[in-house]
Amino acid sequence: MIAILDYGIGNLKSIYNMFKKIGVESVITSDIQVIKKADKYLLPGVGSFDHGINSLRNAPFFGILEKEVLEHKKPILGICLGMQLLTNSSEEGKEKGLGWIDAKTIKFDLEDKSLSIPHMGWNSVCPTSQDGLFKDLDENRFYFVHSYYVVCNNEANILGITNYGASFTSSVHKDNIYGVQFHPEKSHKFGMKLLKNFGES
Repeated sequence: MIAILDYGIGNLKSIYNMFKKIGVESVITSDIQVIKKADKYLLPGVGSFDHGINSLRNAPFFGILEKEVLEHKKPILGICLGMQLLTNSSEEGKEKGLGWIDAKTIKFDLEDKSLSIPHMGWNSVCPTSQDGLFKDLDENRFYFVHSYYVVCNNEANILGITNYGASFTSSVHKDNIYGVQFHPEKSHKFGMKLLKNFGES
């Protein structure tokens, strides 16, 4: 069972509905006991970095979540801001990130000024691995809405790359920890396949 973490941020219902549609058991929860028993976690997120990280750290379940992910190695998938919270820091705020992925989050500064920020709309991802999240997804299109992106200090943590004026990291991975900058819950069949891959991995 996947626990969709309810810490007051994110489009939880659409993620739950997508899991339901593909036959993957999930629950929207902030209950410590439910989170403790869950097999995997989905960390959603929209909005600003500092508000997101403070809301997560102040959630009653945060200590349990950290233990389950870092000590018991249960898989977690961060979406959009949820992925950025996995990093060390963000140019958007002053607070420290989780630091579960050795990376920083920076703002787009594109040479091509005709490209709008935020990056919004459909774009493809070039996976660095055909296993895991991107199994059978070498051809894909995902929905993005973001002004900041992740820069990994260790290239081994880059799971997917997207081009928007320049190439940027659109998916990360380290052991049991995953992140995607796009919204799979808004990405139709491609998002369904990615979430099913996560649910079945």
